[in-house]
Amino acid sequence: MEGIHISLQPEIIGHIGAFPVSNSFLLSFFTAVLLVGGGLFLVRSLRLMPGKLQNGAEIVVGGMLDFGSQVLGGDRDQAKRFFPLVAAFFLFILLNNWMGILPGVGAIGLEQVHGGESAFVPLLRSANSDLNTTLALALVSVFAVQLYGMRRLGFFSYLSKFFQFRGGPVQIFVGLLELVSEFAKVLSFSFRLFGNVFAGEVLLVVTMALVPVIVPVPFFALEIFVGFIQAFIFAMLTLIFLKIATETVEH
Repeated sequence: MEGIHISLQPEIIGHIGAFPVSNSFLLSFFTAVLLVGGGLFLVRSLRLMPGKLQNGAEIVVGGMLDFGSQVLGGDRDQAKRFFPLVAAFFLFILLNNWMGILPGVGAIGLEQVHGGESAFVPLLRSANSDLNTTLALALVSVFAVQLYGMRRLGFFSYLSKFFQFRGGPVQIFVGLLELVSEFAKVLSFSFRLFGNVFAGEVLLVVTMALVPVIVPVPFFALEIFVGFIQAFIFAMLTLIFLKIATETVEH
């Protein structure tokens, strides 16, 4: 359809040396800078008598810790141990999802010539609509789960979850099935997040191209909700997998 720009893969908008810079990477970089900058600002502005901003941050952090400890069966110490990783996933994915539907994102860009034809390339694109980003997040999550499990149980004790040669054929099969499931988590994490975010972007683009006034408003509200749910699911699944990985084989 004329006027609608939909691309499954991110567009390259420039290079830093030999490193290609895509529009999804650029928005991801802005998100990371915003999160790190906001975190440093909050830390530097901590006071014994908190202001409204500090009170709000403490309420959010306290609420996330309380919820995490409930998921972990009331283990507050374990919730604090996992909090930096899980909270980073949640905030990064949430902010990326919400920034991806801001006015101007996807509409502001530049013209590039490909194969002798001029094509519009958006300057910014939601990072989670890029499979490279969601795959990277999934790999970090699954790899971190393995590290936490090995650190808690020990290297050989943790591997005994997957390689059980003393319990007969059934135990061997179950162990190998667990090993395959660890690799399957990477695909599940990455494609779930990518599919939902990319589908939402396509829905908004098509809706705004067909009926640009009033009608898209409910869809924007839906995407705000979906963006939150996807960030929540990714973070909570990571937390649950961390809990499972740090339990003994008997449990």
